[in-house]
Amino acid sequence: MKKIEVTCPTCKKKFAYYSSEFRPFCSEKCRLIDLGQWLSESYAVPVHKLTEDEQQTLEQLIDEKNSDEESIDEDDRH
Repeated sequence: MKKIEVTCPTCKKKFAYYSSEFRPFCSEKCRLIDLGQWLSESYAVPVHKLTEDEQQTLEQLIDEKNSDEESIDEDDRH
């Protein structure tokens, strides 16, 4: 088995990467702490604000997709 030592992103402890079943974390505790951060929205993927044109285009695409799905549902009923 390969032996690579890495730092846990949660607790910063060094551990053998390939021997951890919780990688990239050193333990289940660190994995759950990280998951909790995502679920509480402490972490976020950065985004830029949409322009008005981009917002309208996005809304049109969503409306088209929803109407397509409704058509498929109606076809399935017949």
